[in-house]
Amino acid sequence: MLVLLIAYLGGVLTILSPCILPVLPFVFARADRPFRSHGLPMLLGMALAFAAVATLAAVGGGWIVTLNEYGRQAAIAVLALFGVSLLFPSVADRMSRPLVALGIRMSEPRGDGGAAAASVFSPLLLGVGTGLLWAPCAGPILGLILTGAALNGASVGTSLLLLAYAAGACTSLAAALLFGGRLFSIMKRSLHTGEWVRRAAGAAVLAGVGAIALGLDTGLLARLSLGTTSALEQALVDKIKPGKPHAEPVALREAPGLMRVSDNRTAPPPARELKVEGRFPSLAGATEWINSVPLAPEALRGKVVLVDFWTYSCINCLRTLPYLRAWAEKYKDAGLVVIGVHSPEFAFEKRPANVRKAVKELGIGFPVALDNDFAVWRGFDNQAWPAFYFIDAEGRIRHHQFGENRYDKAEQVIQQLLAEAGQTRIAAGLVAPLGQGTQAAPGAEPPLSGETYLGHERAHGFASPGGIARDRATVYRPAASALRTNQWSLAGDWTVEAERAVLNSANGRIAYRFQARDLHLVLGPAANGRPVRFRVLVDGKPPLADHGADTDAQGHGVIDAQKLYQLVRQAEGRRERLFEIEFLDAGAQAYAFTFG
Repeated sequence: MLVLLIAYLGGVLTILSPCILPVLPFVFARADRPFRSHGLPMLLGMALAFAAVATLAAVGGGWIVTLNEYGRQAAIAVLALFGVSLLFPSVADRMSRPLVALGIRMSEPRGDGGAAAASVFSPLLLGVGTGLLWAPCAGPILGLILTGAALNGASVGTSLLLLAYAAGACTSLAAALLFGGRLFSIMKRSLHTGEWVRRAAGAAVLAGVGAIALGLDTGLLARLSLGTTSALEQALVDKIKPGKPHAEPVALREAPGLMRVSDNRTAPPPARELKVEGRFPSLAGATEWINSVPLAPEALRGKVVLVDFWTYSCINCLRTLPYLRAWAEKYKDAGLVVIGVHSPEFAFEKRPANVRKAVKELGIGFPVALDNDFAVWRGFDNQAWPAFYFIDAEGRIRHHQFGENRYDKAEQVIQQLLAEAGQTRIAAGLVAPLGQGTQAAPGAEPPLSGETYLGHERAHGFASPGGIARDRATVYRPAASALRTNQWSLAGDWTVEAERAVLNSANGRIAYRFQARDLHLVLGPAANGRPVRFRVLVDGKPPLADHGADTDAQGHGVIDAQKLYQLVRQAEGRRERLFEIEFLDAGAQAYAFTFG
């Protein structure tokens, strides 16, 4: 009962948050109608729709998120129509389409003989539409409820908590609506007309629709809300989830030199000195979440968290994934939560559909936050891809490491933080996953060729005569003499843009002299999505046994998505090789070479 009460009070506090602003016009637009027959059904529909969608999103995975996105778009269209009918009643009267008629009924419901006794259905439908759009700020209390559902599974209790939260928010909105109705009545009596108030309400509704359509409710306003209600909500969170006393591991309480050999508990790893590097920064800057509802540091208190900064076209990031997946699975029951923060390098990596597809193809099951604005990146003061941040059960950053390798040290840090959190059944040993394709471990010898960008903004080592012609179609010729190590050239009709080179006609080529075991190239198909065929040569011949995961022995392959392609995979990379790729179709997009 106490938990339900606190969830309800957390909802009441939502009205203090800036992110509630886009919802208010839909509520106040009904201020001129009787509260019992219009305001109350609207708020009821709003609470039920929000609780239902939030419950499904907490446990339903990506499909419900996608389904709700269509619902949001439909609700935006209907509510925009509602605003237009308020703002321009003369225009609305001339509209005849069924959807428009629905908008007019929502704005001017009529009973028999033109009386104002309207059906409850219209305000209820308006409330459902508003509930589909309503994305309250993920403050500590809502974050705690949703995170608990995502991590521990669905339950009737979760749905009741979400409904209590929505009921609290609707209570404060109801008070505002009652006050607004009285104010409207006073204005109407004193001014003898409510037409200009009606038009103002229509303009406010359209402004709210615009704010939601642009994502301000889940982006800018959500971030502004952090400083307004978090302090009050955090005090309530402490009532729900009081801090646990530190539990010293049993093995550390035993007499020195003794170990219970018959006990199922495993000895903790050798303790490292892990200093406190800072507090767990906010995750509210994430623009979208995959495999999870939005998570918040407050709601993750009591868990050990590993935050991984990555981007899906980064070869170094891809090669860490087998370990991240293995750790997430091995230690999930001990209290580890792995969160991938996807901070894009190229423009195509900002598209949620591309990231969702990559996450599915890469077999990532842990939560992924889309950090398109680099807000989370800046919060951690991060420096590179990939980067691991290890956060203890008290919400403190205790360790970080940049780049690949040192996986044994990373796992020992995980084990130590879990032991500090009081976990006594920590799986022993270290994982040793074997990645395949682009996720395979790098060669024993470090590559002597480094990342090379093909866009003019960061290009270097370009050897075609005349240099790069920026942002205009140009016919390039191969280098006049043999390429030196780490030089590259274009041949054919290309447009070199800031971050990529785009092939304007078929049979364009790229050559690169490299020294490394593996060669990868970030590529994309034609702008209209049409696949592009290509063929790879190594030292003028098909790669045969040295072909990569995305080519066959004769070097043939197809670009069908914007991603990193493994084109050469040798047994060893001790000698220089001349790589050539010919695109048999126009439209190929080439971004960057990476090696391993």
